[in-house]
Amino acid sequence: MTEVIGAAAEAEIRADDRAYVLHSWSAQAAIDPLPIAGAEGSYFWDYTGKRYLDFSSQLVNMNIGYQHPRLVEAIKEQAERLCMISPAFANDVRGKAARLIVERATPNMDKVFFTNGGAEANENAVRMARLHTGRHKVLAAYRSYHGATAGAIALTGDPRRWASEPGTPGIVRYWGPYLYRSAFHATTEAEESERAVQHLRDLIEVEGAQTIAAIVLETVVGTNGILVPPAGYLAGVRELCDQHGIVMIADEVMSGFGRCGEWFAIQHWGVEPDLITFAKGVNSGYVPLGGVVMSQAIAATFNERAYPGGLTYSGHPLACASAVASIEIFEDEGILEHARMLGTDVIGPGLRELAERHPSVGEVRGLGVFWALELVTDRQSRTPLVPFNAAGDAAAPMNAFAAACKDRGLWPFTHFNRTHVVPPCTTTADEARAGLAILDEALTVADGYYVGA
Repeated sequence: MTEVIGAAAEAEIRADDRAYVLHSWSAQAAIDPLPIAGAEGSYFWDYTGKRYLDFSSQLVNMNIGYQHPRLVEAIKEQAERLCMISPAFANDVRGKAARLIVERATPNMDKVFFTNGGAEANENAVRMARLHTGRHKVLAAYRSYHGATAGAIALTGDPRRWASEPGTPGIVRYWGPYLYRSAFHATTEAEESERAVQHLRDLIEVEGAQTIAAIVLETVVGTNGILVPPAGYLAGVRELCDQHGIVMIADEVMSGFGRCGEWFAIQHWGVEPDLITFAKGVNSGYVPLGGVVMSQAIAATFNERAYPGGLTYSGHPLACASAVASIEIFEDEGILEHARMLGTDVIGPGLRELAERHPSVGEVRGLGVFWALELVTDRQSRTPLVPFNAAGDAAAPMNAFAAACKDRGLWPFTHFNRTHVVPPCTTTADEARAGLAILDEALTVADGYYVGA
């Protein structure tokens, strides 16, 4: 009887979804979204009862895991007390959430402007930088994703921006560090760092430093590769910004709140940006929330001058209550320490072992619970398993790999020729090992396309 009820519910959900929902980044006729019945911890399950160990954290946002009871209870309590109040009023959980975030950010930070998500955070960060400096240009990396709203998609460097061009004016592209596929012909991390900084220095010179409001970067590039910056790079960007009066914007929407084993990934390198954007892991997306943490200097810009921006749901009480609870849970349960341990003791070593067994693994990179395997058909030439921005038949090898993961109960995060290993920060060591074992099996599919020696 339960199976019949489950089948009926699934059929109704599929019918409504197909008829009425327009899904993002998809040709609607080509997709058949899986109905999800429930989730807990590091797992979710469908209406047949099949469970999936989530190595994607949905969209790399489920940092605290599914249905954490304390976080759910905090939302319930706030809903019973006060569901909504305009951002024009002061509110207890809004103020507390801002204070807790500022206290855990870099020492130069002063205030938070709340948004509903990461794209809006990046939009407002750029607006702040332009108002603060009186300049209009923004340097943004090719290998980047900053959101899908008009300004954020213009910042974005990957192919998702193409359909929205021409976009917001004033965006200038640069190449960030990526030693495995170096744009600078570097052979060591030191060379890659030095040459990437020099590239920015040259770009600033020819664009005119006096025209550049900000340099925006993902501290650790997320969807476009889990690209961990080499030592010295972020400090070099900071030095250039200081030299020319340019605002440094660290996009930590994906890399923040435990994902890299710190509150904010940039703390791993001891660098202080002028603006930090956040969302996703601040409350694991239980209620939409994002924001901009701003330095004392930028916050002071708006002491006597109105900030010309706002959102009806800025600092929404339900979202802020969930952020407060999430931060407290992170501290009470030692989640940052756990995330670091998973990276150093379980995921990192486990992925390197997989690389030794599977020729299709070209590189392993990451930290905390933020890792990528770059899959290739030839290690010597580093030919990607699928071409850049592959679709249709060209994407078949990666689709086959992903299907092998899902068949075995692992939900992967794949992008181009990479699979990312990004489970919740609360995933146990045993769960992580179980996921790695499934990856081990699924990688034999990728190995089947290998043509190198």
